[in-house]
Amino acid sequence: MTPKRDNDFPWWLVAVLALGALGYGAVLADELQAQILATLAKGVQVTVFVTLVSFALASALGMGVALMSLSDHRLPRQLARFYTEIVRGIPMLVLLLYVAFVLAPALVELRNWALGWLGVEPARTRDFPMVWRAILALTIGYSAFIAEVFRAGLLSVDEGQVEAAQALGLSRYQRFRLIVLPQAIRTILPPLGNDFVAMVKDSSLVSVLGVLDVTQLGKVTAAGNFRYFETYNVVALIYLTMTITLSLALRRLEARLRETPKG
Repeated sequence: MTPKRDNDFPWWLVAVLALGALGYGAVLADELQAQILATLAKGVQVTVFVTLVSFALASALGMGVALMSLSDHRLPRQLARFYTEIVRGIPMLVLLLYVAFVLAPALVELRNWALGWLGVEPARTRDFPMVWRAILALTIGYSAFIAEVFRAGLLSVDEGQVEAAQALGLSRYQRFRLIVLPQAIRTILPPLGNDFVAMVKDSSLVSVLGVLDVTQLGKVTAAGNFRYFETYNVVALIYLTMTITLSLALRRLEARLRETPKG
């Protein structure tokens, strides 16, 4: 008989909470580490901002690419496949550097060319903030993965229900909004949540552009006090706190979705 693993007592969570309490206790008990924590906490706001904005934009773009891939027309399908395969084949760090130092300047030049005839003052490349270059890179990079998540979720809906809705006279938009999306969301949410957690961690890559997130502040702090062990322990503790908290929230959401009747 297969045991009901969902009913297991979460000893792992007890261990995580105990280790977290010990970790923060040790940090707060030491004056240097407490000071490091206060410094790095200023970067949490930047990390959260970059992650939330990038994920929201990536989800919107990913949904658009997914719908293109399911189009009845060949051209949108081919363009969607081209986009996802190209973007997914580029490492995130390389994409971040490419967007920051190649695509962003090109966009500024394009903007100047397009608006020059209106007499608008030309913008300078340095006027394009690094934080928004980082957001643009994360948006492009994650949208390709999220598009596949949406595509799989939309395809998981029984075709018979779509045909029944069409027989009832519902428009294409109504079928998508009322029939397809509410059912697909059950399949989409778990992997989408995993991508969100992954983006929290990958947001640390923006430190290579000098964006003052947790990682960048950790690098600056360690370079100033030469206490690398203590500094990066605190950096790891902050990221673990964010990712584990988010993972627990997503597990709870998934459990509630499983409990909700499908009908």
